[in-house]
Amino acid sequence: MAFAAADPMTTPSDRLVRWGGARLSRRLSRSVPVIGAIIAIATVVGTMRRKGMISGAFDTAFNAIPFIGAAKNAVEIARGRDFFPDRPGTMRGARV
Repeated sequence: MAFAAADPMTTPSDRLVRWGGARLSRRLSRSVPVIGAIIAIATVVGTMRRKGMISGAFDTAFNAIPFIGAAKNAVEIARGRDFFPDRPGTMRGARV
């Protein structure tokens, strides 16, 4: 890859596409933490209703932290249950 410019078969358009893709992926990787925080803030009310005030706040806070939230969700999927379970008597999908 480092010698792509020396490759006689590489056209200027191929280099331009590669440069644009690298720039786009860099820009998207910078916006991922912001997008995760926006989603966490948007779901905080529903999570607090379902899990309770304290558990919902902790669950949302961990989900808003970029790599911690992803690791928490991966472990929860592997375990098959939440770290902060729903309150007894709440049904998922039910509107109150």
